[in-house]
Formats: sequence, C-alpha cells, structure tokens
Amino acid sequence: MNFLGKSKTSTVISSSGKVTVNGVRYEGNNITITNNKVLIDGQAVESSVSGEVKVKIEGSPVKVYSDASVEVRGDVLGDVDSGGSVNCGNVKGNVDAGGSVCCGTVGGSVDAGGSVSMRR
Repeated sequence: MNFLGKSKTSTVISSSGKVTVNGVRYEGNNITITNNKVLIDGQAVESSVSGEVKVKIEGSPVKVYSDASVEVRGDVLGDVDSGGSVNCGNVKGNVDAGGSVCCGTVGGSVDAGGSVSMRR
C-alpha cells in the first residue's frame, strides 16, 4: 500500500479520538505516521516509531489508512484500508485488508487477504 511515499510504515487517521501507537497515546484530529515520525495535525511530535507498528484507535474515526494492522474500539464512519488485519466495530464504508477482518456490519464491500468475521 504505502500511499505516502517510500516510508517504512504509513498511517493516516482522521479522528477526534485517542490513538495509541506502539504503546504511546496521542490525541488530535489527523494523525499521520510516515518516515518513522508521528504528526498530529501536521506537527511532528515523535521521531522514534520503529519496529512493528501497532495502531489502536479509541473513538469513531472518519477514515483509517495504514500499512500496519489496525484495531478500532468504536465505529469507523468511512473506509478502512489496512496492509494488515482489521479489528473494529461497524464500518459505514468499505474495508480493504491485507490480512483478516473482524468487524461489525459493513456498509460497503469487504476485501481481505485472510478470513472475514462480521458480527451482526
């Protein structure tokens, strides 16, 4: 996927909720991880993101795009596009995952490289 250039991991989250990246909690409207840096609303706040990136979102993000696996503790109001697995509540848009998908109802389509489990 790597839609933000040649960085190791790219993640874009449009959310007003709380986001945890590798155990560090962040809050902001737009959170981006690219070139091993975390940007909150366009401002760099962390430059040492490395290794396997784990993204956990608390709240209802508008959209989530990530090379990493994603866990959302809430509903996604738009699309989820993940290079890894996706675990979330309901999704109003589409889900595209390189790994497995475990979610509630999906308003659009689901494309997964692994298993799909949808809770009703």
